[in-house]
Amino acid sequence: MKRFVVALVLGLGVAGAAHAADPVEGVWQTKPDDNGNFGHIEIKPCGPAFCGTLVKAFDSAGNPAESPNVGKKIVWDMMATGDGNYEDGKVWSPDRDKTYNSYMVLKGDGLSVKGCVFGICRDGGTWTRVK
Repeated sequence: MKRFVVALVLGLGVAGAAHAADPVEGVWQTKPDDNGNFGHIEIKPCGPAFCGTLVKAFDSAGNPAESPNVGKKIVWDMMATGDGNYEDGKVWSPDRDKTYNSYMVLKGDGLSVKGCVFGICRDGGTWTRVK
């Protein structure tokens, strides 16, 4: 019986660890784009990496806005490399219709997003955790 209890406790510990969420998972508010619009991006695992989809769009006044980009992938192939760093991913910027080779750095409830395309780099600013 003692072995059974130990095995059960160890099994639950492993199962719990397998379902632990990465700190980057959640909904993030982007900084305003060139037009003053911003969005909420939901980041979650996609295979071994992380992807983010635009789940809500807002106009420059902060009001919910219709957008053909809702439901589109904004972030993909971001690999966690430890210490809050995510690399080797892509970020699509709808306001410029460009895809950047990107990386992200997580610090608390801020997610710094940066990327480059054809040697031109853009600071995507710090996104703020919504939930």
